[in-house]
Amino acid sequence: MQAITGTGVALITPFKNDFSVDVDALKRIVNFQIDNGIDYLVVLGTTAESATLSVQEKELVVKTIIEANAGRLPLVLGVGGNNTNDVVNALKTTNLDAFTAVLSVSPYYNKPTQEGIYQHFKAVAEASPLPIILYNVPGRTASNMLPKTVVRLANDFKNIVAIKEAAGDIVQAMNLIQHTPDDFLVISGDDMITLPMVLAGGAGVISVIGEGFPKQFSDMVRLGLNKNVTDAYKIHYQLAEAIDMIFEEGNPAGIKSVFKSLGLCEDVVRLPLVQVSNGLAKRLASFVQQTQS
Repeated sequence: MQAITGTGVALITPFKNDFSVDVDALKRIVNFQIDNGIDYLVVLGTTAESATLSVQEKELVVKTIIEANAGRLPLVLGVGGNNTNDVVNALKTTNLDAFTAVLSVSPYYNKPTQEGIYQHFKAVAEASPLPIILYNVPGRTASNMLPKTVVRLANDFKNIVAIKEAAGDIVQAMNLIQHTPDDFLVISGDDMITLPMVLAGGAGVISVIGEGFPKQFSDMVRLGLNKNVTDAYKIHYQLAEAIDMIFEEGNPAGIKSVFKSLGLCEDVVRLPLVQVSNGLAKRLASFVQQTQS
């Protein structure tokens, strides 16, 4: 799965001031990623505010990204949820022709046992015509997919090829890297520990900060994959302040503030999310200005 090695970004959904989807801005953002060295694009993940998009809006977002990308980069589609039957039906009925893989989040809110998580992804694997990237993000799902469950899934289903690991736990990430099959990809879902994960044997990242600073972050990941530790950490420390800031008042409000400073879109988010405070917006704008000078 070379297509999902390196730097992927979880694309936002830009909104106009009337909260409608800003198609032109989404096209600009896609081109900004491609022009600055990103390796693949993730569509309709959590950062896309997919929980607040209607079915019609999701179709519009997918159509816009496919057209703007024009086959230049691999695309990964977010297809997940806490109703296993709905996820299975979506995989069976969605046109996945334009996509390389599916990113599927561990069920949220229900708080299943490890066996429940395994059985959920067993059903997903059996239904999916595409390779699957598991997504572990306990801060959002309220349950941690343990390494032993991931290892079991990776060994039992050939089309479960990777995990986006966003527990923020480098020890757990290293456990995954050590015990999963050699061809299974452990992808960082936490921007701050992406570089140590890559240096430990991880396959890259699905990033939020990377879409605001795509050249710098993708350069860092490439340097890390090539074990150029000194130069990679130089970029890491240049971006560390911004990584903290974009998550300080929630995602994607922080990264949308960065995009506003870059002139790519408005910083509008949909309730229950709200825009970042004026103070944080000024600090982010100042950081963006420094990186461009």
